[in-house]
Amino acid sequence: MSESQDRRSDRLQELESFSQKDLAGQLLQEVRALEQAGIEQETLCQADLALIHPAFRESARNLLHYLAVRQHDIRDLQRELAFLGLSSFGLLEMHVQSSLSAVARRLQDMRGDADDTSRPVPMTPQTGLALLQEHTRDLLGTMQGNRDVRVMVTLPSEAVTDRGLIPALVEAGMEIARINCAHDDVTAWRNLIEQVRQASLAQGRECRVQIDLAGPKSRTGTISTLGQVLKVKPKRNFRGEVIEPARLFLRYAANGQDLQNTSAEKGMALTMSARDFALIEPGTIAAFTDARGRSIEAKVLEKSAEGVWLGFSHTAYIEENMMIGFPSIHGCVASVIGVPGVEETIRLKVGDTLILTRADIPGHAARLDDQGQVVAPAQLYCTLSAAFEEARPDQSAWLDDGRIGALILANDGERITLSITHAAPEGSRIKAEKGINFPETDFLTPALTEKDHADLSALAPYIDIVALSFVRQPEDVHLLQERLHALAVPDLGIVLKIENRQAFEQLPRLLLTGMRSPKLGIMIARGDLAVELGFERLSEVQEEILWLCEAAHVPVIWATQILESMAKSGSPTRSEVTDAAMSIRAECAMLNKGPHIIEALRFLNAVLGRMEGHYSKRMTLRRKLMIASLGS
Repeated sequence: MSESQDRRSDRLQELESFSQKDLAGQLLQEVRALEQAGIEQETLCQADLALIHPAFRESARNLLHYLAVRQHDIRDLQRELAFLGLSSFGLLEMHVQSSLSAVARRLQDMRGDADDTSRPVPMTPQTGLALLQEHTRDLLGTMQGNRDVRVMVTLPSEAVTDRGLIPALVEAGMEIARINCAHDDVTAWRNLIEQVRQASLAQGRECRVQIDLAGPKSRTGTISTLGQVLKVKPKRNFRGEVIEPARLFLRYAANGQDLQNTSAEKGMALTMSARDFALIEPGTIAAFTDARGRSIEAKVLEKSAEGVWLGFSHTAYIEENMMIGFPSIHGCVASVIGVPGVEETIRLKVGDTLILTRADIPGHAARLDDQGQVVAPAQLYCTLSAAFEEARPDQSAWLDDGRIGALILANDGERITLSITHAAPEGSRIKAEKGINFPETDFLTPALTEKDHADLSALAPYIDIVALSFVRQPEDVHLLQERLHALAVPDLGIVLKIENRQAFEQLPRLLLTGMRSPKLGIMIARGDLAVELGFERLSEVQEEILWLCEAAHVPVIWATQILESMAKSGSPTRSEVTDAAMSIRAECAMLNKGPHIIEALRFLNAVLGRMEGHYSKRMTLRRKLMIASLGS
């Protein structure tokens, strides 16, 4: 039997010797002590409360009382109250003083004491729920359909050109459109915002726009390319017969345009004269010799002012600067540019060495001699310069959402040497633009970068919500609030993304600072949190975040990998369905982009609609919470 079980058994034996009146008296003292702890916490934090926005002032007081309670282990108290048939504080969050006061009165009744009517009437359960609903409505918009949980969808880059996607998302139930400013540019973002506004107006639905600032990203940089070649492959049936041609869009670029530096970002292009492009029509045949030296023919399926869609009935390898002729148009020859590069494969195994470089140079795999011995370890560019200032030997590092683990061996300010400690048995491949986490490193770098300042300046007048990425400390939130005041948009909604250990540990202070604004939300970035705090702690951590936010009456966005398989492949896994159902614990669920996002959105709407007819919060036991302390 464990020590806690022994203690509980001794406590139960002690209870049996108590009269109900004596037990009620003992428990009343404990409840009054919790009430007093909350009052003292509130008194100590008067300076903080003075800065809170009026919309959140009562909520901030409730949060402070909740934090005071959660600095104690009250599991025994809960069990003993249940033993007497009283509330065990399993639903304490939204109305702390009211819960404590109600239990205290019942205990007084059991003792036969007169009711203490001198105490002020605290926030009622109805008031706490109303405040959470009001704050949710202010930030995320009015409730639509048959569910309380709002749905946020990350818009893909393709929505800029696919003009039917955003209207379809709005029709399917998207209530907040999320734009990730780590990708694309201001022109594309404004295009997406305008489409959302037009679709909302046309359909008579409310759909808000949130931008996620990129923040100080910690990612892998580019990797050396073996060449610029793209494989296009038609779809075949089991007999090998083509049932659907491969489709490839090529932009039109006039001869003489210097697109070599930007074509990869904008997409592949055909460079040719305006006269020749004007003569191309649907059905025109394009002929070329591909990278393998094979003769290939393709057909123009569609044409617009922007370019052409080619259809391929045979597998082809398109190479940079490859020449394409159009035999039916005399002298018509075009060059293909902007073909994506084929990255060198970097595969890491346990025991391998990996060098992270501060210099932005392409990464490469380990270099071997003729005997297969490593003469130069694999290396990758790390985009977070602060890592080279703050990371220390013997701290851990994780890459690609925790698929690859490592131990820091050395850091000379320009190169971080890692020893791989966790990888798949056959080795794990690492690609460009994959996350790098340093969970044991305390970073002091501000969450707002120069790019974030520029992006916010360009978009602030057109959006409803700004999400602060890589927030770590209250000063990050205050800096964002000051920036919003400078831009004359102080009432813009703010979402704090909890995606690292420091943010989780500082959550009470982050909430109190965020509540200086009139609209506040918290996003649980479960993917990064799992890497930062350990996958085995994720369930516990997300519950603690939900509890604190409920006590603060702050809406929560449940994010990362909800119905990810369905968005990508069209079919959900059983575990994903369960996870999606549990998102009803939050005020908003976020779907990421994918080719089947419309189906995933409709599916999530159906799941949430059904769950709201069944769901009821369950009692939880209140052990001491390590993050309940506000510190100095």
